[in-house]
Amino acid sequence: MVNIYQLFPRVFGNIARQQRFNGSIRENGCGKFSSINRQAIAELTKMGITHIWLTGIIRHAKLTSYAEFGIPDSHPSLVKGRAGSPYAVADYYDVDPDLAEHVPARMAEFDSLLQRIHDAGLKVIIDFVPNHVARQYKSVSKPDNIADLGQYDNVWQSFHPDNNFYYLTGQSFLPPKREDEICVSDEIYVEQPAKVTGNDCFSASPTLSDWFETIKLNYGVDYFGFMEQHFEPIPDTWHKMLQILRFWAGKGIDGFRADMAEMVPVAFWKWAIDSIKEEYPHLIMVAEVYQPGRYNDFIAAGFDYLYDKVGLYDRMINILCHGHQAQSISECWRQTEGINHKMLRFLENHDEHRLSSWQLGLQPMQAIPALAVSAFMHPGALMIYNGQESGETASGATGFSGDDGRTSIYDYCVMPQHQRWYNEGNCDGALMSYDQQQLRKKYTEILNARLSLPALRQGAFYDLIWANPWFTNFDPQHVFAFLRYSEGQNLIVLANFHKSESRTMKLKIPEDALQKMGINTQKLPLFQINLLVGKAAAQEEIEGSLLPTEGCTINIPPSNFAIFELITQS
Repeated sequence: MVNIYQLFPRVFGNIARQQRFNGSIRENGCGKFSSINRQAIAELTKMGITHIWLTGIIRHAKLTSYAEFGIPDSHPSLVKGRAGSPYAVADYYDVDPDLAEHVPARMAEFDSLLQRIHDAGLKVIIDFVPNHVARQYKSVSKPDNIADLGQYDNVWQSFHPDNNFYYLTGQSFLPPKREDEICVSDEIYVEQPAKVTGNDCFSASPTLSDWFETIKLNYGVDYFGFMEQHFEPIPDTWHKMLQILRFWAGKGIDGFRADMAEMVPVAFWKWAIDSIKEEYPHLIMVAEVYQPGRYNDFIAAGFDYLYDKVGLYDRMINILCHGHQAQSISECWRQTEGINHKMLRFLENHDEHRLSSWQLGLQPMQAIPALAVSAFMHPGALMIYNGQESGETASGATGFSGDDGRTSIYDYCVMPQHQRWYNEGNCDGALMSYDQQQLRKKYTEILNARLSLPALRQGAFYDLIWANPWFTNFDPQHVFAFLRYSEGQNLIVLANFHKSESRTMKLKIPEDALQKMGINTQKLPLFQINLLVGKAAAQEEIEGSLLPTEGCTINIPPSNFAIFELITQS
C-alpha cells in the first residue's frame, strides 16, 4: 500500500512570518533540507505516510544568485518569480542551493535528509522532468564522463535524431514582455537560433502563458517532418536521460514522478523503465498523464501508477463544489476498470487549487468524504499535498502566481496554516486550532486504515449504488456506498457528501455480493455489524438485516464517512 506525501521543501520548512510581494529569499525566507527534521518525518509516519515525494529539489532557474559558488546565474527574463519554477531544471545532477544551510555542502545535506527519511522506514520519490529543461541549462555538477545536454548539437539543423533540442533556424528568441520589475536586466538575452519552447510552442516569441522559460527535449520525433520517429539507433537524448535516472537511483532514491510523461514517446519509457528496473527492481514510477485513452500504453511501458486527475479528481471537485451526484463516482471506476489498482488518487497537488482556497470555497472538513472514497475504493496509491491536512488556503498573492488558490511554486512564500503544525520545527501542532487538530486526526485515521485493514490493502471492490437507487430509502445524490472484501474480512464503506445534514438510509446488499463475500444466502448465519473506522461518525450498531429484501438502517453525519465490518457469529 502506497500513501504519498508531496512535500515541497521550500515552503514546508519556511518559518518566516512576514511576507513581501515578490520578496527575496532574505525577505520571505525559505525551508531547508535540514527543516525536514526527524520529528517531522516521525509525525508523517504516524499519520500513515509511506512515501515522501520531495518536490523541487533539483537545481532550477532562479533569480537568487549563487555565482560565488560556481553556479551560473539565470537571466531575469527567463525565470517565473524570484524562486523560479522547479520544472525549469538548470542542472539534473545538482540540488537546489536555496535548500542548503551551506551551499558547497548542498548535496551532502540532501544525502543526510535521504538517510533521515530512510531511517524512519519511509521511501523517497523525486521529480524526473523529461520533456523540457531551463533555457539556460548548464550542468556544473555532472560526472566528468557525461556530455552536457546540447553540447554536441548541430544547431543549424531544426531536427536531427541525435540533437538534444529542436531549433528554429534563422530565428532569434524573444522573451515575452512582462510588467514585473524583477525581470528587468541591462543585459540582453541572446538565443540564436531560437530553441523550441517546452510546451511544444514552435514560435521564437512565446507568450506569458507558454512555458517560455523552458526548452523542449528531442527524443527522436521529427516535429518538422510529419512526426516521423527516429528511434533506431537509440537517440542520444534517451541515453542521457537514462544516465540521470541511474544517477539518482544510485543515490538511494526509491522512485520517480515523471512530469508530463505523455509529452515523451511511450517507446522511450518502455526502454528506460525496463533498463532502470533491471538494476533497481523496486523503483516506483509515477506518470503525470491526462489522457485516459493512453493509460494502458503507459502501464504497458512499466509505470506503477498514473495520475487519476481527469477521472476521479475532477468528479470529486464537481460533487463537492458544483452539486454533481455522489452516485456519478461509479462512472469513474468503470472507465478505469481493470487498472484501478494502478491509479494515483488525490484531492490536492501543486497544480490544483487548494480545497480551502477561495476558488473552491470549501471548509477543510467538507472534503473528508471525498478523501475517504479516494482512499478506500481501490488499493492503488493515495497522495496528500503538504498543508492539505492543516486546511491550507493559499490566500493572497505572493508574486508571479497571483492569487490563484495555489501555494506558489514560483515565489518565496509560506503556508500559514501549515506553520501552526510545524511550529518553527517543533512539529507538535501546539498552535493548531481545535478544528485543525480534528482535521489532522481524520487524515491520520483514513491513511492508517489503508495500511491496517487487509480488505483495503488487497481486497476486492463491489459498488453498492446500483442496488440502492434514489427511489428506495437511500440518497445517491449525497451518499456513496461500496464493499471491500478479502478472505477473513468484509467491509461496508459509506460516505455522506452533504455538507450540513446527516443521512439515515436503509442500505441493501444484493445476494450476489453476499455470495462474493462468502456468505451463504440460502442458510444465512447470524452476523454482527461493527463500526470499525469513523468513530463518532455513525452509530456503533446497525439495525436491520443482511437479507437483500430487507436492508440495514445506517446514519452518517454530514461531511463524513464510516467503515463497518461484518463478523460471523458462531
